[in-house]
Amino acid sequence: MLFFLLLITAVTAALMGGLFYAYSYSVNPGLGRLSDAAYLAAMQSINRAILNPVFFVGFMGPVFLLPLSSWLMYREGMPPAGGWLLAAALTYIVGVFGVTAGGNVPLNNALDKVSLQDDSEALAAHRARFERPWNRLNAIRTAAAIATVTMVIIACLKSSV
Repeated sequence: MLFFLLLITAVTAALMGGLFYAYSYSVNPGLGRLSDAAYLAAMQSINRAILNPVFFVGFMGPVFLLPLSSWLMYREGMPPAGGWLLAAALTYIVGVFGVTAGGNVPLNNALDKVSLQDDSEALAAHRARFERPWNRLNAIRTAAAIATVTMVIIACLKSSV
């Protein structure tokens, strides 16, 4: 059972790391080439589309699975693996979940209220308030997600499961 829990934990963390990495190095640069109106419309559409059960399972999975896996590793007498999983849990909860909830989501919510019928100056101002801060926060959560996955892999290697 512990093996399957670690596997699911690693997969959900890796899915989020891959999602944020893909945004950083393909989606965001591609969207960055669009006009202000097209950029804002695309981000509004993406932000609405990502709110689905499949995303939420992957995104919320590590929030619950990492602490649970850490506790089970300690209970099974594998403190090195448990320590790596605890560090991964803290990194994910603060650097991915916390940054998303405290930074990206408020920006997304503000963007959702933007009228694409505004004049070009207003659209440029909306984009300026959104794009750079959102991308900066995404870079933080990308690094945190990659660090999380790395620590989960190390924990798996340290365990005898």
